[in-house]
Amino acid sequence: MNSAADSDDTEDSGRTRAYSAPALEKGIDILELLGTAPAGLTISEIGQRLGRSISEIFRVIIVMERRRWLRKDPFSDRYSVTYRMLETAFRATPAQELTYAAAPVMHALAEATNQSCHLVVRSDTRSMVVQRQDNLGPVGFGMRLGASVDLATSCSGHVLLAFTVDDRLDALLEKLPRPATMPLERLRQRLEVVRMQGYEMQPSARTAGVTDISYPIFGFDGHVAAALTVPFLITIDGSQRTDLEETRAVLRESAERISMTLGWAPERVRVEAGG
Repeated sequence: MNSAADSDDTEDSGRTRAYSAPALEKGIDILELLGTAPAGLTISEIGQRLGRSISEIFRVIIVMERRRWLRKDPFSDRYSVTYRMLETAFRATPAQELTYAAAPVMHALAEATNQSCHLVVRSDTRSMVVQRQDNLGPVGFGMRLGASVDLATSCSGHVLLAFTVDDRLDALLEKLPRPATMPLERLRQRLEVVRMQGYEMQPSARTAGVTDISYPIFGFDGHVAAALTVPFLITIDGSQRTDLEETRAVLRESAERISMTLGWAPERVRVEAGG
């Protein structure tokens, strides 16, 4: 005889059952909120922005601090997210293998060009910097580790989208947040150009005077795993080692080296665009 619980489980397979875990939801809300506030927030500010009282979130925050998910600044009493989130994500996803493979190549790339570089991966409609390498000179420009990168407007985002399998890309573009300056048809046209030429190069969407160059990194399955990007900065102090095109060539070779370390083979390319 089936129990009542069994009956509930099979009652309607097409209906999503709603479960409630208030403390867990509060913790996730706090993490997501602090992810948008690099300078941190006080408990009262967190409560105000989440529409919750201090008594509702106080114990959750204290536990998260004890478990090292949050850090409290002793001078300002502001809480911020620790690197524990990033460390956990690396262990639980392919990002760890990717960063191990990329680190020495990125160091060599920065040394050869005297430009910084960073590695960007996508998760659904978001992307973030999971590895960075500063240039070796006294002056440079680089992305912060963990920084969010806009898929619709950034150089890295265009590469990640352009080499995504067509059927996945269609579904992704439908739910992708886009600024008014990047309508869907224009974005599709740009992605087609990136796919045809194999890379993206454009003025930085964040910083004037910087030209971003980005190439795809492929995994063993031939699918795009990340984008390797150089924010190319022209210097006038004599430290310029490579011009824009020379830097692009070194970046292309670097992306291919990382891809091959991950098991990708050029003769087995299946550019996530349907090969």
